[in-house]
Amino acid sequence: MLAADGSVQVRQRQATPSHDYQKILSSLAAFIQDLQQGDTAIPVGIGTPGAVSRATGLMKNSNTTCLNGQNLKADLEQALGFEVRIANDADCFTLSEASDGAAAGESLVFGVILGTGVGGGLCHHGRLLQGANSIAGEWGHTTLPLAALQPDPGGLVPEPGRACYCGRVDCVESWLSGPALARTAEAHFNRQMSSEQLITLLHTGDQDAARIYEFYCNLLALALSTVINIVDPAVIVLGGGLSNIDDLASHVADYWHRYVFSDSVATRMLKASHGDSSGVRGAAWLWPVAT
Repeated sequence: MLAADGSVQVRQRQATPSHDYQKILSSLAAFIQDLQQGDTAIPVGIGTPGAVSRATGLMKNSNTTCLNGQNLKADLEQALGFEVRIANDADCFTLSEASDGAAAGESLVFGVILGTGVGGGLCHHGRLLQGANSIAGEWGHTTLPLAALQPDPGGLVPEPGRACYCGRVDCVESWLSGPALARTAEAHFNRQMSSEQLITLLHTGDQDAARIYEFYCNLLALALSTVINIVDPAVIVLGGGLSNIDDLASHVADYWHRYVFSDSVATRMLKASHGDSSGVRGAAWLWPVAT
């Protein structure tokens, strides 16, 4: 729970059921009701995987697939008896970092989540851009142009045709999420390696981990170059588990000059200021501060 000045009043984490819509709904409602103060409804913002369809009002594009096709907003409002606001979790992350985080005060900000999934969001002068189809910044499900990838010191070569849960192939998410990184380790080295293990192994000088890391940074530079070429953000903010690799931002910047259509790249890439809390902070900022 945030105060009007952005300070945290209440912080609480709770595991959410992942495969049962009714359990998710009842869990959310109970969680929110516990935070209510007296009879006055507090403004509630929710960051969720996927987005609310402008055509139907139902959830779409969520990798928590039991949400898809559900009227989460209406169902939750019926359970609570007051309005809630819902936005994509990567959008909320971006709004948080553009409001009072790493990119505060910047004109155009692209936020990136690199975790179990891959997401993106856009803010212009502190305002979230959602677009005509509610998919502005939905970078994780654009196709990664693997044919344009130039060799890196790791020497790994992508095998085109990776399936994504969304039904397409070679989505950015299928190459740059945490599970995708583990898939690369299995395919090239027959090793089990989570993103957390990769970070640990890099510090020990493990050569397989180093080659995977170079490959990952090269792919990430290629993927982000598309964003820079189209919207040319002042800042790209990184969040999610893979953003915890200390030199990820600077190392990706070593590669992206290969792919960005400019003689120099002024875009800065920064780590999120608010860490794992940034998404929920951004959900709170879906409600403007009363003046």
